[in-house]
Amino acid sequence: MTTGNAFLVLSAFLASAVEMVEALTIVLASALARGWRSSLAGVGAATLALAAITAALGPALTAIPLNALRLAVGALLLVFGLQWLRKAILRASGFKALHDEDAIFARELADAEGAVHVERAGLDWYGFVLSFKGVLLEGLEVVFIVLTFGSAQHSIPLAAVGAAGAVVLVAIVGVAVRAPLARVPENLMKFTVGVMLTTFGIFWSTEGAGAHWPGSDASLLGVLGFVVVFSVLLVQVLKREKLEAVTA
Repeated sequence: MTTGNAFLVLSAFLASAVEMVEALTIVLASALARGWRSSLAGVGAATLALAAITAALGPALTAIPLNALRLAVGALLLVFGLQWLRKAILRASGFKALHDEDAIFARELADAEGAVHVERAGLDWYGFVLSFKGVLLEGLEVVFIVLTFGSAQHSIPLAAVGAAGAVVLVAIVGVAVRAPLARVPENLMKFTVGVMLTTFGIFWSTEGAGAHWPGSDASLLGVLGFVVVFSVLLVQVLKREKLEAVTA
């Protein structure tokens, strides 16, 4: 497996794992408060919708010329990657609260328990919609990752393998513990995903613009190192600024 393909699978896995941990929190809150039947029905409906979206968009992306595709995908990944990286840097430096899955679970559970019961087609409608919306919204980001990464690297199946592995792993662990995966180092994972999305964004947008990286896919390691070092330095600078503001 080439460097680019290895990064592709790892990035798809980590990004999908982050989204699925957040979806699991919503589904568990819905299931415990409103019942498993309605919540699982929402999960199933959202999964079918995501499968239809993937099936419709996947073939269309393969018809776009590779350079144009990589330029567009690279630009999109830079936008998303820098957003993820910005939030991760702010969390790591103390300027933004860390993502707390337990607190989110408690809030979703309280909202679900307090909602009015409305039954439609034999299902608790609030539980169905809550699970459907949670899985669909988080799943759309997984679909985006799979399609953009896979199409730009001309290997959608590899990206899908990485994403599927994350979905299966999170689902198995979630069913086993029946609790939000608060112990998963989600903030570190988001930092890592932000770094990798930004790395691929720089790499592919440059290639799409017509430039060529020395060493081809091996140059990803150099770009990755630059993004990591720059991000860590920025965290340290912001930590120092926050400390000076507190002690001033």
